[in-house]
Amino acid sequence: MSETSELLSGLALGAFRLNGQFLQIAEGLARPAGITPAWWQVLGAVLREPLPVAGIARVMGMTRQGVQRIADLLVERGLAEYRPNPAHRRAKLLQPTAAGREAIAKIAPGHQELADRLVGELGLDQARQCLEALHRLSAALDHFTDHP
Repeated sequence: MSETSELLSGLALGAFRLNGQFLQIAEGLARPAGITPAWWQVLGAVLREPLPVAGIARVMGMTRQGVQRIADLLVERGLAEYRPNPAHRRAKLLQPTAAGREAIAKIAPGHQELADRLVGELGLDQARQCLEALHRLSAALDHFTDHP
């Protein structure tokens, strides 16, 4: 295996491991709020502004079908609602309800505690470097996923 092939494999395996670790942590943080990590992810995408399902999928790196399924569940459970989209009649906007915002608010204290512990472990500068490296890696991979 070439060095570049080994680097790609290492990056992918590292990302898969990180994903698993973050999902396990997210499960623990989201459970007391009565939501799943996937619900949290979709609700989190629309906290600042309502988005269509395709927009959520793009921002979160998920499939449109997966987001649609979660969005419908969130609406069914009263955690989100569909609103008319002035830019597109059929692609409604998803936004959290008061109950959805309350669920996210229940996660905030545990999220802050974890953030403080993680930054305490890494140090502020190294945490920023890790974040920047993840952004660079994601941007580089966008060149391959946006342009097959």
